[in-house]
Amino acid sequence: MGTTKAETMVEPNNNSAECISNNLKAKVEPDIEAPKKSTIINPPPAPPTAATNLNSCSVVEAFYDDAIILVTGATGFLGKALLEKLLRSCSRVSEIFVIIRPKRGRSIEQRFTELVENPVFDRLRCEYPGALNKIHPVKGDVGLPELGLSLEDRTMLMQRVTIVFHSAATVRFDEPLKTAVNLNTRGTDRVVDLCKGMANLVCLVHVSTAYSNADLRDIQEMVYSTKVKPQTVMDMCENLDDETMAILEKKLMGKHPNTYTLTKGLAEQVLLTKGVGLPAVAIVRPSIVCAAFQEPYPGWVDNVCGITGILMEIGRGTIRSIVCQPQCVVDIVPVDYVVDTLICAAWHISTSRPQRFAAEADTCPLRVYNCTSGSFNPVRWGQMGDLTRKYAIESPTKYVMWYPHVTYRSSQLLHKVAVAILHFLPAFVIDLILRCRGSKPKMIKMTKRTLKAAKNGEFFAVNEWYFHVENMKELTKCIKSSVVDGAQPRYNVDIANLNWETYVNQYVLGIRKYVLKDSPDTLGKARSKLNKLYWVRRFTQLMSLYLLVKIITRASAR
Repeated sequence: MGTTKAETMVEPNNNSAECISNNLKAKVEPDIEAPKKSTIINPPPAPPTAATNLNSCSVVEAFYDDAIILVTGATGFLGKALLEKLLRSCSRVSEIFVIIRPKRGRSIEQRFTELVENPVFDRLRCEYPGALNKIHPVKGDVGLPELGLSLEDRTMLMQRVTIVFHSAATVRFDEPLKTAVNLNTRGTDRVVDLCKGMANLVCLVHVSTAYSNADLRDIQEMVYSTKVKPQTVMDMCENLDDETMAILEKKLMGKHPNTYTLTKGLAEQVLLTKGVGLPAVAIVRPSIVCAAFQEPYPGWVDNVCGITGILMEIGRGTIRSIVCQPQCVVDIVPVDYVVDTLICAAWHISTSRPQRFAAEADTCPLRVYNCTSGSFNPVRWGQMGDLTRKYAIESPTKYVMWYPHVTYRSSQLLHKVAVAILHFLPAFVIDLILRCRGSKPKMIKMTKRTLKAAKNGEFFAVNEWYFHVENMKELTKCIKSSVVDGAQPRYNVDIANLNWETYVNQYVLGIRKYVLKDSPDTLGKARSKLNKLYWVRRFTQLMSLYLLVKIITRASAR
């Protein structure tokens, strides 16, 4: 496979502000060929010292000078944000290889073209034209032996790559255990094997989750062991049939709420045991990753997974009852905070060897970072829902279905009654009207899908965790001390000063713009529609009250 060598430095465009304001639509032509196997092996970047601190956060930026980076999971929400920030803030990065698999009939070339043409890179296209040419696709799949890499690509990566970010994973909570183990646990095992063959590796950064030990309530920044070892689980999944695994799954799960948290915890143990011999390993554990606070754009989000889908449906008025403890902390982190933590953690683990390791065995230079908000700046579920409703009413979408209002319930029985009356009854009526008009009914199906998503997140809405953040505090301190007085820091890993009201407002607007693709031009009509729905809601409440009084009156008369 061949390509031209990427430029090591891209000069910023001085007219970037004007470029962005005019919503420049020009796209960079993707280079879909991976580089040839190089006969020159790039040496790892020398660890920078405080003496290199010439401008804002230059210590971190200098660490990435001439770096050759490998990213897994680059087509995901977090992966795209990571690529964008790396290319924009570390402009002297040499090349970035991304492992992409064919999917749903689309080749890696097609998927790569879709990736680099994504609007998330519009700011980068304006500020650093040509920067996207540094990204090169490599055909592979973390779910296949040896990552599905060809011998040529595997050899090339082992000769050239200096930094690895492993973020590929299945995040589905209802994934069968076999699939989740193959992608999340065995996939990590395969990445470690690749890293062990890299001649110039400086560090491996693994994206885990703060809930990798969800069966506990007090989470230290360390790798926890389990009764069943990762290798045993991986062997079982590869050798036992689906029926047998289905029987064993419940026992293997223990107190974990889903296969995602279990397999991510097992992956951490793989890193601890197999990571021996690697130069440095960082495990970054974000909690619930949500829309961007500032970068690349305020409110940017490109999926409806997890809490984003819940907030969207609260704003549309389709979720009116939810099982939740409103006083529990909802530990969410904006995606740009997570990305900055990943970038800075690579520098931190590589340039300052941990004095205390993340587990009893000190043979692996591994450090865990709990990238969470609850210990720094807690926000509660009730507050989050109320703010969502407030700003969904202030800036409604044209897709609003009912006047936004949600009730938090701790009783499953009361919730089921409310769901039957407030969710399924209106959905049935609307579908009946659609059938009468000759249209295809859709509301019952949509309601079931929404309620399933809410059900999957119930465990996190009725429980609370305490995350220790000593390593995150140390990282924050190091980043702040590396910034010249008066300079604007490029990396924000300190969530303590985040204003949640401002953030939720941007989140709601981001869902409206990036997920629902709702133009600002529709805001007037959306507000008019919402006003009508308000009076429909009031009329419905009055009629319900009237019928209740009539029923009570007749019952009393008897």
